[in-house]
Amino acid sequence: MKRFFSYYAPYKALFTLDFTCAVIVGLLELAFPLIVNLFIDELLPGENVRMILLAAAGLVIIYLFNTLLQFVVTYWGHMLGTNIERDIRNDLYSHIQRLSYRFFDNTKTGKLLTRLTNDLMNVGEMAHHGPEDLFIAVMTLLGAFGIMLTINAELAVISFIVVPVILILAIYFNKKMTVAFRELFGRVSDFNHMIEDKVGGIRLVQAFANEDRELAAFRKINEAFRKTKLKAYKIMSFNNSSTYMLMRLVTVFILIAGTYFVMNDELSYGEFVAFVLISNMLFKPLEKINAIIELYPNGIAGFNHFTEIMREEPDVQERENAVALENVRGNIVYENVNFKYEETTILDNISLSIHPGETIAIVGPSGAGKTTLCSLLPRFYDVDGGSISIDGTDIRDMTLSSLRENIGTVQQDVFLFSGSLRDNVAYGKPEASDGAVYEALRKAQLTELVESYRDGLDTIVGERGVKLSGGQKQRIAIARMFLKNPPILILDEATSALDTETELQIQKALNRLAEGRTTLVIAHRLATIKNADRIMVVTKDGIAETGTHAELLGIDNGIYKGLHDAQFSV
Repeated sequence: MKRFFSYYAPYKALFTLDFTCAVIVGLLELAFPLIVNLFIDELLPGENVRMILLAAAGLVIIYLFNTLLQFVVTYWGHMLGTNIERDIRNDLYSHIQRLSYRFFDNTKTGKLLTRLTNDLMNVGEMAHHGPEDLFIAVMTLLGAFGIMLTINAELAVISFIVVPVILILAIYFNKKMTVAFRELFGRVSDFNHMIEDKVGGIRLVQAFANEDRELAAFRKINEAFRKTKLKAYKIMSFNNSSTYMLMRLVTVFILIAGTYFVMNDELSYGEFVAFVLISNMLFKPLEKINAIIELYPNGIAGFNHFTEIMREEPDVQERENAVALENVRGNIVYENVNFKYEETTILDNISLSIHPGETIAIVGPSGAGKTTLCSLLPRFYDVDGGSISIDGTDIRDMTLSSLRENIGTVQQDVFLFSGSLRDNVAYGKPEASDGAVYEALRKAQLTELVESYRDGLDTIVGERGVKLSGGQKQRIAIARMFLKNPPILILDEATSALDTETELQIQKALNRLAEGRTTLVIAHRLATIKNADRIMVVTKDGIAETGTHAELLGIDNGIYKGLHDAQFSV
């Protein structure tokens, strides 16, 4: 709660305006039955038309003023809730951006979408209506009861007995609704994840003619979502119906008892009408409390989900006195590096040294840890033991931003944003000119493609680059790296999606890019790395062989020789 209310701090003036106007609206509503009482008992018997019209005009002015206040409460109050919702969403997204790869490896995208959208919309509603409506409801409840006491204490006390019963019922149903809505939000997360997953893979679904299967799976989760939602609404309906019936029974009781008091001259007609009107006002705050109780499970569940993610600490932490990586020469040393993913050992006591400007190729069977070895360098994951240093400084002593700014990575699985060609190429250097972007595209053999599009650099590539071929996407990733121009390169199967002719052209460009830079190349196609300064063969047991292409081919029964013969045998 302390964390929740801290989001009100920047909006004290807005909260005060909204809260004050809401209080005045509540007080003016309480005054209406008293004015009716005055009309019936004082003005009507005197038959003073002028005073009656003046009183009516005064009432209209009060209602106009109240209407203005209602607008302020509705608009500015929702502005308060929306502002808080925005701030919480900004904090959550900022925190998600800092979380490590491990978190995203184990978290569904649909779950994060739900946390950022539906959950926080409910939190925003609670931020507006929660404190304000609860206070106004309690104030109106006590105010109405006080006025009823002044009119007829006996009738007021009897009428008020039902209030604790209604509140007990509301609290009882609230507990059940909290559980139901937590389950519902879990269903929403699964629902969003399934939609994101299946729509994103719609081409694969259609390629395998699996539409009916996916539709059946969708209907199943959609039906589960429906049942969970109906369960929550069933509880809500029981709450609303029982409360409604109790309140209407009280109204009937007041009409009967009030008639008895009027017939015995213990209550005037005006007081009787005022009492009935106030009793109806007594129910409004109860209905508002009920609404808050319905709102509370949604909002508190949403905020709990928010705090759960905010409690997630990134595995990769930046040290307090971290220094910026500058003037990089590119001397990289892995010393006794160990790494586990969950309970599986991926790297065990790996040591290697890479000299400035050297091109190191890493080959080996799938699952041997080649990509993991390179992912540790920009600290996508942290080592479990040992250390990695650049130019003599442990990478854990460097700021993450400066470390990653000086390392360029081209991965096998290329990700493109749904924006333009320009946006994707210039992602690592947003301030780059169109000329610089074109030059990077030229080096990546893509100028012909760009010129074939009517919109040129403004051509939209589609979600995940769907409008481009696999080779084109990979060349855009390479162009992105030409533009960034980092001193250290990691090429993870960077030419795997290219045809042989284009691969040779790109390989030449990559060789030029690698000049004077420290480069780590992960490759399965051995023809692309035969000119590397050194080739390291990585297996599950560690670095099994090291040497040049010629040296490794000269090892009888060597692993590299076996891989080479398998690829080039007819």
